[in-house]
Amino acid sequence: MPQHIGIVACSAEGAALCYRTICVEGAALFGAHAHPEVSMHTPSLADYMAHIYRDDWPRVAELMLASADKLKRAGADFLICPDNTIHQALPHVLPRSPLPWLHIAEVVAAEAVARGFRRIGVTGTRWLVDSEVYPEKLAARGLEYVRPSVAERDECNRIIMDELVRSTFTHRCRRSIRRACWRGLRCGAPCTTRR
Repeated sequence: MPQHIGIVACSAEGAALCYRTICVEGAALFGAHAHPEVSMHTPSLADYMAHIYRDDWPRVAELMLASADKLKRAGADFLICPDNTIHQALPHVLPRSPLPWLHIAEVVAAEAVARGFRRIGVTGTRWLVDSEVYPEKLAARGLEYVRPSVAERDECNRIIMDELVRSTFTHRCRRSIRRACWRGLRCGAPCTTRR
């Protein structure tokens, strides 16, 4: 029997995509119309952003832990968070979490190794790209990584915060993010945009 998944959500776009992916992939694994039980909790994105703008990751962790507690009461067996940026708060979350978590960068690193990738382009919000969320987990698996230039980071951050999270993400924005990633890679490896 599949486990009950708890989604600790941050942005509506990321949470919706995560939920939809679980349901679609669940049907592929468990049969037509089947997927694991899923519960989701999210405070207002504004609550998260108030702390992120101040680089106050312990306070971001408090929001994540509040969601974790609610999801445990809802019966979740483990937690996932579809938002890359707030994974910076996990060191403050994990010691106090009522449930185990999947770490998004660990899962990406494992998949990269399984696919034979050697060098990964890290794109996303400026908070994510400036952080060690991905570099730490990629390096632990022997993977190299590259980051966009400061100007490209600023443009990616603008696109994500001004367009993607407001559901106005356009094809032009996707091209801009991919271009930043490809310039950094210079190795011909596939580019996957990660928020």
